[in-house]
Amino acid sequence: MTRWVRCFWDEEAIWFYFELDTDGYVIRQVEFQEPGSKALAAASQAEWQEAQNAGGLTEYESVYGLTAEPPISEWEGHDPQWLSANEFESVWSTARQQIQNRQRQQPS
Repeated sequence: MTRWVRCFWDEEAIWFYFELDTDGYVIRQVEFQEPGSKALAAASQAEWQEAQNAGGLTEYESVYGLTAEPPISEWEGHDPQWLSANEFESVWSTARQQIQNRQRQQPS
């Protein structure tokens, strides 16, 4: 069963949004820096695997970031707030759009 949660990391003022599999491993991850909700990451484990297999892992991580490795149940100090699938998809779309817009604006 897929689940969606968010957590706030006070020290860096970052919201973490996670799509989790049944065992609590991250499928997709979004990070927003406050204030202003600047997207720092919007990574997919499946895309990461594809990039690794194709030899483009460094490029993928530099654009979209990466997903956390341990299951969320092993993280100390997390206080997840549960989200609906629609809430997560909205955050995912916003983050991906921000990141893609920044990529288009960078000089070649």
